[in-house]
Amino acid sequence: MNRRQITIDRPQPLGAFPLPAGYLLVAGTDDPEVTQAVAELVAGRQPTTWPAAMTGHRLAHEGMHDAAVEIFAAEPADDAVAAYNRFVIDPAGADPAALRAALPDAFAPLVDVIAYAVGMTDQPPLEDAAKGEVLALVLAARASAWLDAGDTSSAADLLRRAADVAEEASATPLAGVLLGNLAVVAHDHRLADADPVADIRRALKLLATTDLAVARAELHLQLGLLLHAEAASGRVPLTDAVDQYYSALQLVGQSDAPHVWAAANLNLGTAYLTMPMIEASDQLRAGIAMQALRASLEVFTKDEHPQEWSSAQMNLANALVYTPSTHQGDNLVDAVERYEEVLELRERDGDPVGRARILANQGNALAHLGVFDHAKAKLYEARFLFEEHEDHDSVMAVRSVLDEIAKQTVPDGAPRVGGLPEPGEVARLRAAQESEGV
Repeated sequence: MNRRQITIDRPQPLGAFPLPAGYLLVAGTDDPEVTQAVAELVAGRQPTTWPAAMTGHRLAHEGMHDAAVEIFAAEPADDAVAAYNRFVIDPAGADPAALRAALPDAFAPLVDVIAYAVGMTDQPPLEDAAKGEVLALVLAARASAWLDAGDTSSAADLLRRAADVAEEASATPLAGVLLGNLAVVAHDHRLADADPVADIRRALKLLATTDLAVARAELHLQLGLLLHAEAASGRVPLTDAVDQYYSALQLVGQSDAPHVWAAANLNLGTAYLTMPMIEASDQLRAGIAMQALRASLEVFTKDEHPQEWSSAQMNLANALVYTPSTHQGDNLVDAVERYEEVLELRERDGDPVGRARILANQGNALAHLGVFDHAKAKLYEARFLFEEHEDHDSVMAVRSVLDEIAKQTVPDGAPRVGGLPEPGEVARLRAAQESEGV
């Protein structure tokens, strides 16, 4: 492919929207409609009106990739921008070296970014003549390579630099996305001197006026998880995390971002259940928690998401046990069945303490149903596992329930009325430990 004179205006709408649509170039033009559409894309918004000259871009943003490729393929053979755009959507059969040679030097590294992103090469792109938003993408790709190599500190440094470069180039949404990625890396790897909460808050401000609903919801969810962890140590109120989960749920639904939606519901339910129930109105919160947990189970299945499924089932079972209801008996039976399902998974995943917690809660529920023999069998096993792992507080909690069961049964085996702890006393004791969220 011969290089012809190409004009590509800056900044380009690169990196804010996901691949492939978010990595397409727009050739320079004096068409005001194209200029306006590009400006909206750079700002992270879908154009209110798509000009005819950007039909391929519109189709790509609508997910109609085959149709978009056909549009770009219909352009002249020496149109390097169109050839690059075809490569972004359908890399198979393309000649990256020829594409690179045909593009202006400042944009040629984009070919290497795409090749690395889709697995055509193991070599991350070089900076070369890249600048602005293109340089930011190169740096982000190189950060990914460092992350794969286990050098998280270097990866974080490159992501920070990439975000700064993007913001300086007026690619504000791209800067927000990169800051969000940086925060996740910093938190997951517990990097010293990092402040992921501040980075996510900054990222959300940069994305506030965009149409990037899923990206914003992911950030709200991640911020909620961070604040949830801080609330556990008393540094912030738990309601701060709840607000973030609600913000995520306001942006996405089950159909457009199922995992984010389900995770926000799971952690919202978890947060509500760990709040103390002091007033009668708090029962409403427990009802919302159960509704949220049931919603999460529409996505988190046992086979596909065992960890999330297990957490949701346990929290829902705990809620059924200790939330006052006119159908307490039915709720206890439902909880016992849910505990049993989770026990099957915990038996396989090698988590003896987790299994003990389930057994303790299940034994407590069975006791309140009057099924004392089965309750004692569950509680004895729980006590043994807790003793084996020197969880003395849990041992005492289980013993207290066993003591109450003993008081409930007269020598002839007939149950006595009263004396057992309120339904869910053990569940309430273990809730904060079991309800870690995902």
